[in-house]
Order: sequence, then structure tokens, then C-alpha cells
Amino acid sequence: MNANTPRQDSDSDSGSDFDSAEWEQDAQLLSRTARDLPSGRHQFHKERLMAHIHEQAQQDERTAAQAAPDRAAPAKARRFRLPRPAVTLPAMAFALSAVVVGGVVTLNGGDGARNSALATGPALTTDIGTATSKGVPQLLDQISLAAAEGDHPTVKPGQYVYIESMTADTFVKIVDDKASLASHELHRRQVWNSPDGTKGWLIDPAVNEGPEGETLSLPDENGNPLEGGLNHPTYDYLAKLTTDPDKLLDLIYKETKGQGNSPDQQAFATIGDLLGESYPPAELYSALFRTAAKIPGVVVVDDAVDAAGRHGVAVARVDATSGEREEWIFDKKTHVFLGERSVQVKQLKDEEGALVKPGTVNFTSAVMNRAVVDGMKQTPSHASQAG
Repeated sequence: MNANTPRQDSDSDSGSDFDSAEWEQDAQLLSRTARDLPSGRHQFHKERLMAHIHEQAQQDERTAAQAAPDRAAPAKARRFRLPRPAVTLPAMAFALSAVVVGGVVTLNGGDGARNSALATGPALTTDIGTATSKGVPQLLDQISLAAAEGDHPTVKPGQYVYIESMTADTFVKIVDDKASLASHELHRRQVWNSPDGTKGWLIDPAVNEGPEGETLSLPDENGNPLEGGLNHPTYDYLAKLTTDPDKLLDLIYKETKGQGNSPDQQAFATIGDLLGESYPPAELYSALFRTAAKIPGVVVVDDAVDAAGRHGVAVARVDATSGEREEWIFDKKTHVFLGERSVQVKQLKDEEGALVKPGTVNFTSAVMNRAVVDGMKQTPSHASQAG
């Protein structure tokens, strides 16, 4: 994605001046945090995160002013899944501190009002399936062939890509300086995006303040519509990409240089992002799997379960730094993409990382519907199914 500023609502204090040193320090903190994130943090557009942080910072300031000098109750933790930005994030007042613990992001501060209703469960866990490098090319070739044969309508101007998924995640919650693991319960997530990426809508109770959702139609830092890219994968952008696996992989390495914990892991994660919440044209969709077969370290996990409880076979890769394994889950018979999850497979040695035990499911999702619809917030009951 391109760097951009938070949403500038008419009633927001977006014109306030901040100390330049604080801008630089906070921007560096957030940039390092996002850059070091492991795979699987693919779900949220960066512009929404920026808007949330900006809004939360203002709310925290107001809350602190009202509560001082006596605080009625300790603040609950707030948490956002961070994307892997393509460029350094813009400098801004960053009133929340961010930590990466294994594959889990912790943000301290705020009142927890937005997503506390869903943050009710214990850490998500699973059995760690056995991984092997045998049969990877053959499986990905079968998946590629299945992808090429699927129904894949073209998205026309004025239409929207609709993706409905079930999702849940584990996060570190810090209250009174004490850290523990918690989870957002399984819930439905709905996203609409125009083919050029200039218009969009998100309904996700773990993120939104209200049930109606919120816009993803935000400009860049210069007030211009966001341009498509690997970290902002609009349909129009994806339609122009090469379908040659070697050239596509070279492009991914080039465009994601410096991101993630390693070039190979970042390349794998970038392709995973395109599978989970974008709509690649048919030829590119098939080519993505042939491209993934060329990334070193890719393995097969014979049994993996998506967020909807569907068992399948997974194409996966372990991030050696975070100890997290990103898994793309496919139906064992049809090889249709079901969803993805991020599983902790390596114990980290730092104090907080010790909370995230092997077998912790840091993130899980299941794609329930992917369709082309004719209007924003329209569901696909009478729309063309996109497969």
C-alpha cells in the first residue's frame, strides 16, 4: 500500500500541530513494528488502521483529561492486526505502544470499547500437523490446474468484489502491566472493494465501532485516490500483472524488498494476502500457485483446519524469526482454497513471547463467499459467484 494519512473527517482535529521529534520517533516505532510482523497479518487495510489509531489517540487524550487526577479503572488493551506496508508509514502522533510477540500484536492503551465484546475467549489452539517438503510441486500444480478451471467472472467498472469470511485471532492482553492471552471469538467479516480500489466498505465487529461498518474509500497522503500495488491489490492492478511465474516472483521480491523477516517469507506472505482477501483474475490466480512453488522452504501439512472447521491440506512456510507457520488451506479433493491460518510452531524465549506456546493459533480465517456484485454493501444472493 501507499503511505497515507488517517481519515480526515470534517469534525476531526486533523490540523493540529505535533512536535516534529515526536512525529519521527513514533513513525519509526510503527514502521519497525509493521516491518517485523510475521505472515498472516494480511486482513486489514493500512488506511483503516491509521484512521483507528488517530481516532483512538484523540479519544485517549479526552479520556485522560476527564479522568485525571483519579482514574476510575485500569485501561483494557486494544489490538489491531497490522498489515505489511510497502513503504514507511507517515509520521503521526502515536499514542499507543506496539509490541510484536511471536505472531501476535499487542497494543496497550485505549478503553477497549470497540472490540471488547468479541474479546471473550481464551487463546486459540490446535494440534501442530506434520510438515514435509515432499510433494510440494505436485500439490501446487494440482491447485493451479483447479484454479484455472474454476468459474471466475470479470469485474466490470461500477461493480464490486465482495468477500465474506469467518475469522478469529489470538492476542496478548495487558492489564495493570500483566500480560495474558485472549482471543476474539469467531465472527463474520465482509469486505467490498471497487476494481480500481478507490471505493470500499468493511464490516467487522472486531474492528468497527458500529454494526453498519465503515468506509475504506480513503485518499493517500496527497489527497489522491490510492494506487494499486502488491500491498493494495486492486483488481485493476492485478489484471495488469505478468502471469509468468519467474517474472512474477522477481516482481514480488523487488516490490517487497526490506519487508518482513526474510525475502522468501515475505514473498510467501504476499501471495497469501492475494489469496485471502483480493480477487486475482483467472490467469493470475492460477499463476500464483506456480509462483509459490519456486519459493524455498515451502512445505505441505497433511491436515489443517480453517476457521469454519473444514479440514484440508495446507501449503505452508515457517517464519524462522517469529516461529509462526502460515498455512494456506485447500480442499483435499477439489483443491479449492478454503482459508488460512497462522500457527505458532516454535517457542520464543523472551518473557512475553513465552506466553505464545507452540500450537497457538494466532490467526484463522475461512472464505465463505467471494463474488462480484453490482453495488456497495450488496450481498451476492443475486450476484454472479466469483468462486
